[in-house]
Amino acid sequence: MDVVEELLRAREAFDRRDWVAAYEGLSAAGSDALLAADFADLATAAFLVGRHNDCIQALQRAYQAHLDAGDQQAAVRCAFWLAMTLMDRGEVAVANGWISRADRLLETFEEDTVEHGYFLFFRMLGHILGGDPVTAFDEAVTLTSYGRRFANDDLLATGLMCQGRCLLYLARVPEGVRLLDEAMVGVTTGEVSPVFAGQTYCSSIEACQEISDFGRVAQWTTALTTWCSSQVGLVPFTGQCAVHRGQVMRVRGAFDEAIAELDGAIARYVASGTPGAAGLAYAEKGGLLRIRGEYDAAEAAFEQAIGFGHDPQPVQALLSVDRGRTQAACAAVRRLLGEPRDPIHRSQLLPGAIEVLLAGNELETARPLVAELVEVGEAFESSSLSAMAGHAVGALALADGRPAEALAPLRTALQQWRELDWPYETARTQVLLGRALRGVGDEESAAAEMGSAARSLAALGAGPEAQAVEQLLAPGPLPGGLTAREAEVLRLVATGLSNPEIAAALFLSEKTVARHLSNIFTKLDVTSRTAAAAYAFDHGLT
Repeated sequence: MDVVEELLRAREAFDRRDWVAAYEGLSAAGSDALLAADFADLATAAFLVGRHNDCIQALQRAYQAHLDAGDQQAAVRCAFWLAMTLMDRGEVAVANGWISRADRLLETFEEDTVEHGYFLFFRMLGHILGGDPVTAFDEAVTLTSYGRRFANDDLLATGLMCQGRCLLYLARVPEGVRLLDEAMVGVTTGEVSPVFAGQTYCSSIEACQEISDFGRVAQWTTALTTWCSSQVGLVPFTGQCAVHRGQVMRVRGAFDEAIAELDGAIARYVASGTPGAAGLAYAEKGGLLRIRGEYDAAEAAFEQAIGFGHDPQPVQALLSVDRGRTQAACAAVRRLLGEPRDPIHRSQLLPGAIEVLLAGNELETARPLVAELVEVGEAFESSSLSAMAGHAVGALALADGRPAEALAPLRTALQQWRELDWPYETARTQVLLGRALRGVGDEESAAAEMGSAARSLAALGAGPEAQAVEQLLAPGPLPGGLTAREAEVLRLVATGLSNPEIAAALFLSEKTVARHLSNIFTKLDVTSRTAAAAYAFDHGLT
């Protein structure tokens, strides 16, 4: 095959997104046969098959070839991609050098061009990373206007996506989600070029994950999986796609499959030369191993996450609770709560932080956080965050000795989890509901809820929690020599009910209730209802 024919075949492979054939064909054609545009295509193909060094070399050749041909606009675009690729590799100083070189070229342009929009991206990114979403949003609006004015689908999708993410960080979640959905239209219709499309897919899915909108995560991840599989040899974006598949499997209760996906994601990150991105995958894996009771393996996964620069809190604090290090877990959570965070990242912290603090009996610290989580669920219009809030409200009410007040929020949360199809969270909320029902004296309903939860947890592989529920259900000697009826009376005393209210709840006479209460005081060696209630809390009778 002669060089011309080989080059034609390589160009055809590029057009049909067979990146392996395009990369190999353009590389084999030899530098002397390649036009400036061919060098740019070789760079794209090299990037998409994970050959970053070859990508950078080809972009440098393309940049110079465009300059030699007098096409400064095309040269500026090559400088843009060089800066993007170098930043992706962590070579920020070199990337900044190319940005500065491009800026000098842009200053020579007599009129505004689409290339000015490309380099606006870096200013906007700097404000996002610098924690200034207000300025970043304004620049994203301008970026979007460049996309519309110059009919550039890449800048349009990127601008809309960045606007959406900035609005999330400004707690304007419903508005931000609508813009993310709009950004994805151009991606799913094939209007956006491959690298911008992959970046928009991954960024939008990550944004949905941050607000716990796993319905959207699942939909866009399915689309991303199809998009990745349609391109031969694609390496970038496949690791993140696997992480998102693992996250969806986690919420669907497929824990073994999720761990396998996460392991695959880690391997892909290493293969693509971006192992730093593996931190999230290790953190997700550690959380699943913790649920399964594999505490040593979970600890090792969290250490790997930290090594890659990802903080696995507050799930790591929950592991500390599981291992009996509750005081240390509470200290870690208090430290996290004291750090400045935008509303989105704080919302990710609240559910786990509340659980840790309740385990440490730090109710007064947890109380405002529960109220905050309720507000967040409403403001974000998020069913999953609302369900988390209802679970937290019920858990706090139980810890406060108010089981009757826990029933309504727990029932609402349980319905939301079932509608979302989150089986693990469904089972955990059932456990709390069962405890609340037991607290108001409805032992039969309590046993039904907890029995269902225990079976679900066991089927999911959440062994430690399943065993804990089985212990709640198992008949055994009651503390203090109490009879079953006396324990029922004591539970209701602990909820704050009066003797007449207890009599009505248990269909007893007030005289009988008084006699039971006298026996309870004698057996427990207490002299007041408050002391009896404290005993009930301390011995797990509530």
